[in-house]
Amino acid sequence: MGALSQEYVYGVCGMAEEHGMEHGIRLTAIVKVDSKGRVTIPQTVRESLGISPGMTLALIADIDRREILISPISEKSARVYEIVVEMVDRPGALAMVTKALAEQGVDIIASRCASILRGKAGSCTLIVDMTTAKADPDKIREILENLDVVRYVRIRGFNVGSIQV
Repeated sequence: MGALSQEYVYGVCGMAEEHGMEHGIRLTAIVKVDSKGRVTIPQTVRESLGISPGMTLALIADIDRREILISPISEKSARVYEIVVEMVDRPGALAMVTKALAEQGVDIIASRCASILRGKAGSCTLIVDMTTAKADPDKIREILENLDVVRYVRIRGFNVGSIQV
């Protein structure tokens, strides 16, 4: 079993913003990888995130930062895609991309964004659910490519229902 700690983060009356913190509770766990590459998510974390046996999780591995972001996908019928967007690194660029996705009804499940070359280029990997999207993936790609801040878009689908436990 892994070691677990809780970090209670201010969330009342704007105190979080005043102290440069986010709202909510952050759980931190130290776990081991077994011989088959599996990691056991501590029960407290599973319960807090609503993770149950057989549930599908989205995973983004950031090789440069040596980090893994894991996010639950609650619906087996979800239309899950990975969208990689390379864009100009300037204020508001990411907001333009996420606004375009929101306008199309695309639900962002998880994201990892980074500046590749400060002030010049940035990249975002987004795991999205297109179940309620107004457009198909090709049209979403076209919409994103038409933004003046976007240089490259790749969209790849995942078949969530076929993932074996």
